[in-house]
Amino acid sequence: MAEAIVSTILEQLALILVEQTAAGVRLIAGAEEEVENLHRRFHLIKAVVEDAEKRQMKETAVRVWLDDLKHASYDMEDVLDEWNTAIRKLQMKRSSGDANVSQPMRTVRPSFIIPSYWFSPGQLVQRHNIATKIKNVDKKLDNIVRDINAYGFIISREQGSGKVASRPSTTSFLDESYEIRGRNHLQNKVASLLMSGSESSTASAASSSQVPTQRPTIISITGMGGIGKTTLAKLIFNDNEVRNHFNEKIWVCVSEPFDDIRIAKAILESLKGSATNAVESETVLKQLRESIEGKKFFLVLDDVWTEEPQNWEQLLGCLRCGSKESRILVTTRNEKVAIAIGTTKFNIIPIELLSDEDCWSIFSQLALSRRLDIEESENFENIGRQIVSKCKGLPLAVKTLGSLLRFKGKIEEWQRVLENELWELEELDEGLLGPLLLSYLDLPPPLKKCFSYCAIFPKDSRLEKDKLIRLWMAQDYLKVKGREDMVVGEGYFENLAMRSLFQDFERSEHDGGKIISCQMHDMVHDFSQFLTKTECSALDVNKSRLQLPSWKARHLMITGETRSEMVPFPSMVYDETKLRSLVLDQRLSFKPRIALSKLFDRLTCLRSIDGLPVGQIPKGIKKLIHLRYLALGENPWIKELPEALCELCNLQTLDVSLCHYLKRLPERIGQLINLRHLMNSKEEWSRLSYMPRGMERLTGLRTLGAFVASGGKSSKACSSLKSLNKLKHLEGSLTLRGLGNERDLGDDNDDEKVDLKSKMKLVDLHLRFDSTTKTKDHRVVLECLQPPSSLEKLGIYGYAGDTISPTSDWMLSLAKLRVLTLRFCNECECLPPLGKLPCLETLVLEGMSSVKRLGNGFLGIAEDHQARADQAETASSIIRDTAFPRLETLEFLDMEKWEEWDDCEIAGGKTIMPRLRHLSICWSPELKALPDYILGSTSLDKLLIYYSRHLNNRYNMETGPEWPKISHVPNISFTLHGPAAQGSL
Repeated sequence: MAEAIVSTILEQLALILVEQTAAGVRLIAGAEEEVENLHRRFHLIKAVVEDAEKRQMKETAVRVWLDDLKHASYDMEDVLDEWNTAIRKLQMKRSSGDANVSQPMRTVRPSFIIPSYWFSPGQLVQRHNIATKIKNVDKKLDNIVRDINAYGFIISREQGSGKVASRPSTTSFLDESYEIRGRNHLQNKVASLLMSGSESSTASAASSSQVPTQRPTIISITGMGGIGKTTLAKLIFNDNEVRNHFNEKIWVCVSEPFDDIRIAKAILESLKGSATNAVESETVLKQLRESIEGKKFFLVLDDVWTEEPQNWEQLLGCLRCGSKESRILVTTRNEKVAIAIGTTKFNIIPIELLSDEDCWSIFSQLALSRRLDIEESENFENIGRQIVSKCKGLPLAVKTLGSLLRFKGKIEEWQRVLENELWELEELDEGLLGPLLLSYLDLPPPLKKCFSYCAIFPKDSRLEKDKLIRLWMAQDYLKVKGREDMVVGEGYFENLAMRSLFQDFERSEHDGGKIISCQMHDMVHDFSQFLTKTECSALDVNKSRLQLPSWKARHLMITGETRSEMVPFPSMVYDETKLRSLVLDQRLSFKPRIALSKLFDRLTCLRSIDGLPVGQIPKGIKKLIHLRYLALGENPWIKELPEALCELCNLQTLDVSLCHYLKRLPERIGQLINLRHLMNSKEEWSRLSYMPRGMERLTGLRTLGAFVASGGKSSKACSSLKSLNKLKHLEGSLTLRGLGNERDLGDDNDDEKVDLKSKMKLVDLHLRFDSTTKTKDHRVVLECLQPPSSLEKLGIYGYAGDTISPTSDWMLSLAKLRVLTLRFCNECECLPPLGKLPCLETLVLEGMSSVKRLGNGFLGIAEDHQARADQAETASSIIRDTAFPRLETLEFLDMEKWEEWDDCEIAGGKTIMPRLRHLSICWSPELKALPDYILGSTSLDKLLIYYSRHLNNRYNMETGPEWPKISHVPNISFTLHGPAAQGSL
């Protein structure tokens, strides 16, 4: 970590001279000499940091030296950033013709020091402050450099470039099944205990009139960290036989600190599908008893630590209300914990170390995935088996080193790993420190910083990938030129994942299985905290005596789940003036009373703020000159942002996506020239009514939640839709709201059109029309908003035209479109030929109240002309092409006038909807019948028909004469009482 910070300092020093030259100003007299002096010192320090990081594990004095170096480097980085920011602001004022920067400044040569009378008084004070801060850090560096000789550090001869290791030729992550070796007998044993002694009928237990008084049987898997307890539990939890045996399956990660009410809430959320709003413990436990009563459930409590039996009394008391056949599976490192929770000695399952052969199987699949000749293979295997033997049967250690060595293609590199003295380290836990440290030290400096930063998050929390990358960006960990920061961050994330430092990936069902979020193994998380224990701190508001773990903290997360909304903000945070990150855990349910003016006055080094639940942002926010990331969380109180926010020229991310009551953005938002991500509310109930003028100046913007059209207002404060043309780098998802007035497209005398078509990185577009505008305008606006051919998801809402298909027919040009949603387009009588869309997988039609018939035009297929002539007035024709070739989900909702769904005869082996799996028809009371190509579908797995009287009478199992036509569908549900599933088969 120290090496990474020093590398950043050297990059900033080089940047300062470049910025000063470009600006034609020098804030500090003798700047070149000062920069050269700092550059020389930090180069000397960087040469010995690698040796110091290895020795810190055994030598306390070296660890202290490294600690001092890191904090001195942080201070230097802050003052250099302040210096660069001052230069940048002077540049901005010059370019805007600010009166505070006099005209002669434009003619000054770069090497000339600007006279002091050309600066404002505030700028003169700033110059003095920067110079003073540099001198103060200089004094700390004197001591650090002096001690280099005293410790006899070895100077590294391999001064790397700092570039991130390139990814191997295989571009996808290995299937995680490689982790599972040598556990089959344990899996079978635990599964047998879970299902033993139960009755065959689950219904009998659920309907029993007697509530069991004994607690559910508890089975505990025990073993040291990194041995695979959670992996085994997941295998069992996802086993089909086990899952089908129970009414309810629940997984809760307990971890530390223990909180029985949080566990109870997590169980409730799993059972109900949504979180409870209850605060009082008695209410929560009562809800849990009611939800669990009589049910045969399977509950996994993962990573349990508490050894106090009394902590479990209330929770287990509630769980007794379930069926006696219910089971609880616990994973813990400590057998005492298993006993404390009530596990009998016969139900404690110790998980043993893996055999050498099982370890080798895991290792070789990771490390030897490339092709080798016979001789090479033997040499690598010989060394590899010796490395595996040092892992002592721990799957996590094997996995970590296998992931490390897959990047090493030379036998000498493997030999160095085998002979490394770090194998002797045992400080972290059970022999895992050596492998983890070897993997960490192999990381380039930028990746070391990105990995270490993850220590700020609570153990077992899910890390949202895109948010994590934006936080890395806020700390300047992504050293990139231009606007490809998220691309670089994605590469950093994948590198860490490929080295097994992240796991448990949640992937998108589409986008090639792109990673959405992940977790860190608890041992890897412990290791990251070990590396950053004086930098990353967590403050738990549940503790009776609040105390920061480190008074030198640079990154702080406030955690816990409170039971009261009146808990004050921890006062000691105001004294942490060096903080760079302040994050409020999203699990916090309280609304702390934060003195923001005091916070902004004192914590001026902050670079990221996440989750502040406040109603008003004070003007003092402009003092946070380093701030790059501001996320206001789920905030129903905030209604506007101060203009002072626009003075934060370093701001990169502004997240107000859940601030639905926000009425306006700052009028001077165009000054935020470094803004990359503006995430505002996409929802139709958002109060934001227009976008301020100047949006076109945000040319680096990559993410924009929603652009709100002004409704044709002539106010000079509003940006028109044409300002989107300047935002050439937009990507991901975009919502356009308030559409429908032709004047939103720009001035009548301007030939420039709104251009969405060129934004090829947009994949998700939602068009929300204003119902109060003219139908004619709707058609004009829809015609102009042609999206790029790269689009994968499209939603159109509230459109008032009589046809949904623009005259240019651009909808049919969307060859990559996977999801299409048309909602409340009430005047539309006929649909475009959507069956022609080659990649469409999901189609949702809702509130199309003027549609009476779905004809063959909807299918978009070529018809046999002779057949059409012979059957001109019939509802049937012969198709020649496949319609909806990839459609899997089709939903019709609230189609109250829909009467006919035309049929077709299929010719020449062609098909209609050959992949359809899920069909829902809700609130379509006039629809008379389903076409034969639906009734005869062999792929259909689920058919839901809600409040559609004719269909119910025709196909219902009990009374419908045509029930045999749909009886082959595995899952069918009918109801005449709305969308609650009843009578499911």
